[in-house]
Amino acid sequence: MSNCVVTASRLIGKNIRSLSVRWAEKPPKPGQFVNIRADGAFLRRPISVCDYFDGTLTVVFEVRGEGTRALAQCVPGQLLDVLGPLGQGFQLPKSGDVLLVGGGAGSAPMLCAAKALSGRASVILGFRGAEHVVLDREIADAAREVYITTNDGSRGFKGFPTLLMPELLKKPYAAVFVCGPRPLMKAVAQIAKDFGIPCQVSLEERMACGVGACLVCVCKTRENGAETMRRICSDGPVFDAAEVIW
Repeated sequence: MSNCVVTASRLIGKNIRSLSVRWAEKPPKPGQFVNIRADGAFLRRPISVCDYFDGTLTVVFEVRGEGTRALAQCVPGQLLDVLGPLGQGFQLPKSGDVLLVGGGAGSAPMLCAAKALSGRASVILGFRGAEHVVLDREIADAAREVYITTNDGSRGFKGFPTLLMPELLKKPYAAVFVCGPRPLMKAVAQIAKDFGIPCQVSLEERMACGVGACLVCVCKTRENGAETMRRICSDGPVFDAAEVIW
């Protein structure tokens, strides 16, 4: 747990904000998250790490409820109570290319993953419309190629990210990583399975403690043929898609 100084806060898309803090804790791994105390909110807000560089940690979030509205009001110089880095992140393959798929705010952790993969990532980012597109330029700087899809066709390809996967997966990939709405992750996992490619999914759930003590954020998984309840905050948030019971 750390009191972090806010270094930047800005609107980067429709109702989507980027928030950066000075970070003195250990560097996060792609797919990990931080749990932030927001003024006026009883529970902390878990948010995936978007970027980390030179002692600065950045998260990106959609402003939805009281907690994220409070975080959106943060200004440089303000202190924030931040717990992290937390959870199990993406397991990066030692060799081979990786296809990253991000939907909406789930695109944020793909920047950290693309940087860690050092040019081995192809990325599909899906959004509701052009006004919601974020981080495309930043991810393009770190990835080999980036494709944009929008539900209404106002930017890039019209449709969901899954539209582009069959053609892209004709090339060899060592893994697929996905973060976004649950229906998207389920569909991406199925396509990856059809192509015989390992898939890792970053699950989202309401959390309380963020460290596995309260058992609020459990999900059903399958291990050795048996159903098991696992904690998204500490056993995840990243899971092997083959283990998740959708």
